[in-house]
Amino acid sequence: MNWIIDKQFDFCYGHRVWSQELNKEFSLDSCLACRHLHGHQGKLKIYLKSNNLKNGMVTDFKHLNWFKEWLDNVLDHKFIIDKNDPLFFDLMSHYSKNNKMDEDKFFYFEEGYWSCNLSFLTNKALIEKYEGMVVVDFVPTSENISAWLLEIVRNKMTKIGVDVVAIEFWETPKSHCRVEI
Repeated sequence: MNWIIDKQFDFCYGHRVWSQELNKEFSLDSCLACRHLHGHQGKLKIYLKSNNLKNGMVTDFKHLNWFKEWLDNVLDHKFIIDKNDPLFFDLMSHYSKNNKMDEDKFFYFEEGYWSCNLSFLTNKALIEKYEGMVVVDFVPTSENISAWLLEIVRNKMTKIGVDVVAIEFWETPKSHCRVEI
């Protein structure tokens, strides 16, 4: 037998899909709305699987509390921006020089993102702007965000022998992505 359990999380975030292209025959218009800076109320569901129960469970649901804390601290009410976005240098002007990311002004995290070092800023508005930025090395589509989050959860849950087999991610109540191992 296999048991699959899931836990759901909600968070707000913003992004820009700078690579968006449309086929007018299917989209019925040429509006590239996802290229705009915009936000979503995201919903995420993580699926955990086991063919053996320990103490009658795949794992305790509380073993995902670390992930809720990570979402709240890293992504909730933040803007996810691809460092390859053509607008990156405009949006992150204090963190780039010569049209390159000034990596000395960022902290890199093992979960695959950069956060701004705010220590050299004194302007409160600029601090608020940049503390809300999460820099990644991929176009922040539903598909890429799902794959990124799946790897983060898999890497951590492996330490306690729990298999993470899928993530479902709702960008909107009507648009959703599922990525599986």
